[in-house]
Amino acid sequence: MTLLEVSQISKRAETEFTLETISFSQRKLQKIAIAGETGSGKSTLMKIIAGLAQPDEGQVVFEGKIIEGPQDKLIPGHPGISYLSQHFELPKFLRVEQVLAYANTLTDREANTIYEVCEITHLLKRRTDQLSGGERQRIALAKLLIASPRLLLLDEPFTNLDMIHKNTLKAVIRNIGKELKITCMLISHDAVDILSWADQIVVMRDGKMVQKGTPEKIYRQPVNEYVAGLFGKYTIIDPRQSPEFSKLVKADTKSKRLFIRPEHVSIAKRSKTSIAGKVSRINFCGSYYELEVAIARDHIIVTTPACSLKQGDAVYISLSEYFLL
Repeated sequence: MTLLEVSQISKRAETEFTLETISFSQRKLQKIAIAGETGSGKSTLMKIIAGLAQPDEGQVVFEGKIIEGPQDKLIPGHPGISYLSQHFELPKFLRVEQVLAYANTLTDREANTIYEVCEITHLLKRRTDQLSGGERQRIALAKLLIASPRLLLLDEPFTNLDMIHKNTLKAVIRNIGKELKITCMLISHDAVDILSWADQIVVMRDGKMVQKGTPEKIYRQPVNEYVAGLFGKYTIIDPRQSPEFSKLVKADTKSKRLFIRPEHVSIAKRSKTSIAGKVSRINFCGSYYELEVAIARDHIIVTTPACSLKQGDAVYISLSEYFLL
């Protein structure tokens, strides 16, 4: 069942487009993430979906009703949709329970369920000026959820959070969908946050949608280097200029290049299906090592769970997977 339909949305700023013909749909409980570099139009698009910004062309339909912009109604916003800005504010010097009690029409049981999902039950007696950034974020979420939205829009919810509070918030956002049955859409700059959470990813650049697909599709088969770079490290090899790689390529590349993620490269024994190289750099990354291996004019990134190599060591590499870009 389609919950949200975004159709041909465009918005101009003076003579330039800030958004240009954006279209996609969202099913109930489907998790959609919007990705892109700063200034790509992500927040503008989300505000239009929330009814807080006016499109110049196109329309957004939620639960069968057109979402009106601020030029079309006195109070901006749309019933059933809640939007959490990355610049949210909470009233100062009030207890958390006072902030949440305002305009709360839920029963105590319903409200307590939200507090438990947001992991804020232990914070209710605390004042808002005594909260950490992650705690404030979860209070702001709970404040929105009290209105019982069917669609929750989150604009950069993990910004400026330490790892502990970030992981807590990620669990909370998952439980909002799982326990409260609320559909969520979020914007994030962190590839790990997006890839591990989303069912569908919309990638934007300069106000345009450049790719849409599942996390696996976006990560493994990006349409260009821009999309590839948003979701992790990679190596691009032109086999026509790197004959060393020609024996590893079974397909006819013609004018295309090899797109290779680090985990698709491994240190191997010398064989007909491996290439000789030299380790030029080693980085320890916690649960794995990242190696840069020089092969003629090219450098390829390799990840390995353990490493006894040193910089300058001769090695052989093999590929388990690659795509043509």
